[in-house]
Amino acid sequence: QAIALGPPTARLLRAHPSGAMTDPCAEFAKMTSFWDIPGMKAGVVTGQVAWNLLKYAKAKGFAIPAFNCVTSSSCNSVLEAAAKLGMPAYIQFSEGGSAFFCGKGVANDKKQASVLGACAGAHYVRNVAPAYGIPVLVHSDHCAKKLLPWFDGMLDADEAFFHAHGEPLFTSHMLDLSEEPDDENIAVCQKYLKKMAPLNLILEMEIGITGGVEDGVDNSGVSKEKLYSTPEDVFAVYEGLSPISEKFMIAAAFGNVHGVYKPGNVKLRPELLQEFQNYAKSKIGGASDKPYFFVFHGGSGSEKSEIATALGAGVAKM
Repeated sequence: QAIALGPPTARLLRAHPSGAMTDPCAEFAKMTSFWDIPGMKAGVVTGQVAWNLLKYAKAKGFAIPAFNCVTSSSCNSVLEAAAKLGMPAYIQFSEGGSAFFCGKGVANDKKQASVLGACAGAHYVRNVAPAYGIPVLVHSDHCAKKLLPWFDGMLDADEAFFHAHGEPLFTSHMLDLSEEPDDENIAVCQKYLKKMAPLNLILEMEIGITGGVEDGVDNSGVSKEKLYSTPEDVFAVYEGLSPISEKFMIAAAFGNVHGVYKPGNVKLRPELLQEFQNYAKSKIGGASDKPYFFVFHGGSGSEKSEIATALGAGVAKM
């Protein structure tokens, strides 16, 4: 059963011949199945097909779930579950998980094992996913400033694959410079999006910090205000990235924490996401009430009502 989400990034608002701005998700609301999306196929999808799948999800009110995998077995688990549901899914690799996929016997002083592991995982999924009969998006998870050599290595692999096959190896990558000043965060994202756009890659970025601990990154002690983005923070991302490409997603912070906690221990404020959307709408106009693509991090253990609120405010990936 479909969950609930919303529309696309503000730059997605295109001019209608009449001069009015149209909602880029509108055409997908009329489709009866994601299989109706032109170019949709079983296996790994990238570029405009993947982006249209995210538009379809927003138009239909659900988010595509993303799972961090560290072995071929965990990849298979996600593929099997998605196939049983008849729905698309993300398979994603963290930097540490990528190194594990490659093997702990390989040196990783320059992130070479992490590059090899992530690429091996992507190739593995490309080989087996068509047999499961559902679309899959392959993604790399949080990449902090100190991990940029890992990101660079994956982009080199994307470029080589693109020249050979006309599409990137991965569907998307995440840059997480949320620990850096916002100006630096956005500037680095701009630099990389300029490299990614010609390869038809989707960028995910984080503004504000996701709390808790994941993949060796400990944000459990960050100040409470860092866990909540502001409308101005999020709109600055849009202003910086939308002139480069429409294909970007924002992991805005609304109290998210990695890990599973007892109810009440995590103070999620998913209603903030709609406030961010309203602010953008007031700035750019257009037919879409939810111009951003949002990502919901730390979703495990969240209350159903909180998930529904977040999805209704434009979350396309969780």
